[in-house]
Amino acid sequence: MSHLTASYDFDVMVIGAGPAGYVAAIRAAQLGFKTASIDSWTDAQGEQKLGGAYVNAGCIACVALLESAKVHHLLHQGLAEHGLSVAGINIDIAQTQARKTNIINQVNQKIVNIFADLHIQRIHGRGKLIKARQVEVTFNGPSDRSGPCEKKVFSAKYIILASGSSAITPDCAKIDHHAILNTTDALNLDHIPKHIGILGAGVIGLELGSIWRKFGAQVTLLEAQNQFLPILDQQISQLALQLYREQGLDIRLSTRVVAAKVDSTGGVTVNYQDQQGNQVAQFDKFIVASGRKPNTENLAGPEAQLLLDENGFVHVDEQCGTNLPGVYAIGDLTLLGPMLTHKGIEEGIFVAEHIAQQHVRINYQIIPNIVYTTPEIAWIGPSEQALKAIGERIKTSVFPLHANTKALALDKTSGMVKLISHADSDKILAVHIIGEHASEIIAEAVLALEFSASAEDLARTIHAHPTFSSALHEAALAISNRAIHLPPGF
Repeated sequence: MSHLTASYDFDVMVIGAGPAGYVAAIRAAQLGFKTASIDSWTDAQGEQKLGGAYVNAGCIACVALLESAKVHHLLHQGLAEHGLSVAGINIDIAQTQARKTNIINQVNQKIVNIFADLHIQRIHGRGKLIKARQVEVTFNGPSDRSGPCEKKVFSAKYIILASGSSAITPDCAKIDHHAILNTTDALNLDHIPKHIGILGAGVIGLELGSIWRKFGAQVTLLEAQNQFLPILDQQISQLALQLYREQGLDIRLSTRVVAAKVDSTGGVTVNYQDQQGNQVAQFDKFIVASGRKPNTENLAGPEAQLLLDENGFVHVDEQCGTNLPGVYAIGDLTLLGPMLTHKGIEEGIFVAEHIAQQHVRINYQIIPNIVYTTPEIAWIGPSEQALKAIGERIKTSVFPLHANTKALALDKTSGMVKLISHADSDKILAVHIIGEHASEIIAEAVLALEFSASAEDLARTIHAHPTFSSALHEAALAISNRAIHLPPGF
């Protein structure tokens, strides 16, 4: 049953149909609100799409391509140990990209079907907040953009801003979408370049680099920071750097890109500075992966007086409420938690339920982080160095995957599970994983932290064997020096 007040067009309007936005719309509709979703995403064929960058040009595309790249790598380098050989292996990148597009379309269609089932009205256009409870929608104009665009104002009792984020483009590397690429371009290449350069060795740069390295490209990552993935636990980041380099990723730290320009051959000449001074490198393609910014430009008119900070993030309270009555902001638009898909999804659910006066909460201290490379990296909670810096009394344990039977059988022994608990209470404070299926194993750790479990609780929980998750069980046992399969001297 709708809660619609007669003076409004909708109960809830959501600007943006990325993961935060479409989930907010779905949950609002489930709760009986008359809901509209405003989004302007159009694919290369001119088709209207839901899901935002996450579905259409980000994580889903990245994971799909990485899976194809892993198969390619296995066929070329991993079959001999199994006693298998294959001759005449060829790669059809067009078909690889078609598979990725088909997966994106399937995800998209599922969202469309759910919207239809819940009677969520889709409005294809660009939404702008003009008053606390009014949104001006600019509909897409003619394909040649020569004519004026139609505009219409809608009202809603509640408005949820969920327009997401976009890649930052530094002045030193202007995107031309041909030789100097953004991250979306990098997921749509129609051939395998011989040598790819990447500006940034953060999560996105590493994921893109892993894909194209496994497809056979030479990949060089130029990172300005002198520490590799400083957000990670140092023991994990050091192992990750070692493993990535063993895979052939050329990761150069303390490297500042000064300029990247397309040269006469159609490639890219990159000037950079490192500890040895000025350097020059040549690449066939250069990918810019240097962070993201909130999409708040033109999200609200000046008359709306929406409060932003100096970096363009929307100012919100603990309920994701803005300074305007009835207006909320979620996902990558705020500084409440990291720019992660699952954080935005939870906020979409949270705000819809808050509007329905269902009092829930989000524990921003317990949000898992994932790096989709090979091996995967996943963690929950602070690093060992961060806990020591605040004087926390801790115990740590590590269980290597080369001691895990399932990892041995699958030849996926690179990595470890690290567990950190409080030295006095034994409460689990953090879990850090690098290895196969880390993104799946971390869910158990998240649940453990959510329910304030101790290492002993996890140690006393029966795990199936052989499984990768039993490595987490062994790490919990190792906290009290009673791991069963831990190699001597490790």
